[in-house]
Amino acid sequence: MKLNQRYVRVLVLGGFLLAWQLLALLLASHSLPSPLAVLETLWQQLVNGELLFHLGITLLRVIVSFTLAMLVGVAIGILMGSRKAWDNALDVLLILGLNIPALVTIILCYIWLGLGETAAVLAVALNKIPMVIVTLREGARAIDHDLLQVAQVYRLSRWQTFRSVYLPQLYPYLFGAARNGLALIWKIVLVVELLGRSNGVGFQLGNYFHFFDISGILAYTLAFALIVLALEALLLRPLERHLNRWRT
Repeated sequence: MKLNQRYVRVLVLGGFLLAWQLLALLLASHSLPSPLAVLETLWQQLVNGELLFHLGITLLRVIVSFTLAMLVGVAIGILMGSRKAWDNALDVLLILGLNIPALVTIILCYIWLGLGETAAVLAVALNKIPMVIVTLREGARAIDHDLLQVAQVYRLSRWQTFRSVYLPQLYPYLFGAARNGLALIWKIVLVVELLGRSNGVGFQLGNYFHFFDISGILAYTLAFALIVLALEALLLRPLERHLNRWRT
């Protein structure tokens, strides 16, 4: 079954690339370069070091913002999901956080904190934290309290109960928040870099936009997409299977 799924994915990807190549040949337009042209640009940027430099900076911002958003969001989400008083008190702020446009948060952070790394990372994290809170709040509400009572019967300590009984029930919600977080954060990071940084993938995309260089835009987009896919395949999925093995 796993082998068949891999074949399907390869076929879908191959079909997409073939359709892209045929469409590029039919249109013969600079607005839609062929996959080969994009790969050539990608290779050139890789060889001259520009790609690795800007990609590395963007990834660092993604990692720091993602870590900050997850730590804060998970803590507040569990608190709101397990304590009704905290849920009532913070619900209005959560709704505001969910509905304030990302662009507004980015602009305000840059105005208040200056065009620096602190403002860039904070703007990204603030846009992601409310979504993490919502996901983990639902996870905390869905906790099986019968299992917690069993832990009390066996006289497990609070730490043992949290680690062995409470936390494993939150794993699906944690990974859901993590996946959504990666999908959202790297997009917001690019906007942050476009608006107020002098390096990173977003900055490079802005430069390519000014020169209408579609190949450069797609090359950097492809590079970052490959990184995200690699993180999903090599880190998130194996870790999720390992932590959720007790369910099987």
